[in-house]
Amino acid sequence: MDVGSSPIIPVYLFIDTLLYNLRIIQTIFNLTLSQNLKINKMTEAAKLIGAGAATIGVAGSGAGIGTVFAGLIQGYSRNPSLKQQLFTYAILGFALSEAMALFALMMAFLILFTF
Repeated sequence: MDVGSSPIIPVYLFIDTLLYNLRIIQTIFNLTLSQNLKINKMTEAAKLIGAGAATIGVAGSGAGIGTVFAGLIQGYSRNPSLKQQLFTYAILGFALSEAMALFALMMAFLILFTF
């Protein structure tokens, strides 16, 4: 019987075809993996930009606290008899301004670590 007419596939052809298919699968997987890495890098960049934008509120809070205590000093210099009432309002303004800074910082951390 002739070897060429055998219905059994020669082993070397089987292995060669298998290796060829594995190379194709590996190429497709590498392309998919590199696309996922690009998407992950874009997502990470967007998170950093968003967190940076959210922390701008902290600078605004610093300006607000400065304005509150500048108003306290001006009010006290104009009318020293209202010292206790002005100080109470200044502490309230400081607390509200500081709360806004903490909210901005919390949003920055949420953007960075939860999404």
